[in-house]
Amino acid sequence: MKEKTYVDDVDRSIYDIRNEEKDVYRVQEGLDASIVEKISKEKNDPAWMTLFRLQSLQIYNELKVPDWGPSIDGLDMSHIATYVRPNTKMSAKWSEVPEDIKDTFEKLGIPQAERKSLAGVGAQYDSELVYHNVREEVAAQGVVYTDMESALKGEYADMVRKYFMKLVRPSDHKFAALHGAVWSGGSFVYVPPGVSVEIPLQSYFRLNAPGAGQFEHTLIIVDEGADLHFIEGCSAPKYNVANLHAGCVELFVKKNARLRYSTIENWSKNMYNLNTKRAMVEEGGVMEWVSGSFGSHVSYLYPMTILKGDHSRMEFTGITFAGKGQNLDTGAKVVHIGKDTSSFIGTRSISKDGGVSTFRSSVQVEKSAKNTKSAVSCQSLMLDDKSRSDTIPAMDIRTADADIGHEAKIGRISDEAVFYLMSRGLSEEDARAMIVSGFADNVSKELPLEYAVEMNNLIQLEMKGSIG
Repeated sequence: MKEKTYVDDVDRSIYDIRNEEKDVYRVQEGLDASIVEKISKEKNDPAWMTLFRLQSLQIYNELKVPDWGPSIDGLDMSHIATYVRPNTKMSAKWSEVPEDIKDTFEKLGIPQAERKSLAGVGAQYDSELVYHNVREEVAAQGVVYTDMESALKGEYADMVRKYFMKLVRPSDHKFAALHGAVWSGGSFVYVPPGVSVEIPLQSYFRLNAPGAGQFEHTLIIVDEGADLHFIEGCSAPKYNVANLHAGCVELFVKKNARLRYSTIENWSKNMYNLNTKRAMVEEGGVMEWVSGSFGSHVSYLYPMTILKGDHSRMEFTGITFAGKGQNLDTGAKVVHIGKDTSSFIGTRSISKDGGVSTFRSSVQVEKSAKNTKSAVSCQSLMLDDKSRSDTIPAMDIRTADADIGHEAKIGRISDEAVFYLMSRGLSEEDARAMIVSGFADNVSKELPLEYAVEMNNLIQLEMKGSIG
């Protein structure tokens, strides 16, 4: 029997499992003040947050849709439900999560990952977290890892109010304003001064509902001299209607602290992924990004780092895989403000079956950023003559005392390399998949083992049936 292929099936193995919406609370589709007020009431927001949401909605209505990236004409907010709540409350006990939701996360490997190698896990299903747990020994260090709603109303309420959407402001762009109006779910992390969290924390976001949006907010504060690795995973089943992801990530790296933020985004190909991620790094701090972007119909994704403190540094390592029907516009931004700061942006992009991959980078060096060093390296691989890859670098250098470099390479798989591997006994398909996996190796080696395996499996899935 002929092996089924990724392209033939459209099915994405375990990621396309879906559950019936049973006893789910779902706001009406569209977006107006009454819907925002209803979400705020459902979540029992403090008064300041209700006002913040309504002000964000006003900004959203005033701002225009970006006109410089891939078309998002297929996204109609009048047909998007901005809040869908599963019929369960958040639990710290896995046994208390409803069976159908638990089964979904079991199949995705979340509980196993927690037992094996994670310090804490948060699992979000549609608009709300359904499970959250942190190891006792990590909590004993004073590490706070909880859901955003609990943090908003609990003992960390003042800290949340101090930092919430201060780094990503609703006025930054239309979808940041949308997020400010309808955000729901997400994680709050605080690592006390000098604490090193030896094993990663993880959040996993699952969007099950068709025609819905997910707007989780992640706020992480790594205090002076502390160290943390945070992992984020995302997936959704495929539907024949548009879904929207417009989450927000705000990261604060204090003096001499270090944060690594790893993401594998495997959204389905009916998803509009309009996510905003930003980090502020103080003196001597280190920000590391590891990013894998495999899914979604259209992506706008450019994590930004502000190197505010002297001797702070940033490194971004990313890979994008754009297949049939995908237009992925990704990259990274960095702003150098402090003296003796450094940054490196290294990305790989792969496109096949007519997929479009665009890399955008922005390096801004302020006048104050003396002795800055920054390098950007972008390599693109096109697997056929139907695909497209573009590189759009931007550099704004306002001091002569800086060392800035940029390189970009766009190419095809060498016929000689394929022939050589086939002469060693590989099929043409396996030879091409091996070359692509090698091309992506600099990213996979930066990921925790389970995620590196997942990324390589995704590449193998994408490569199946790609010849001819």
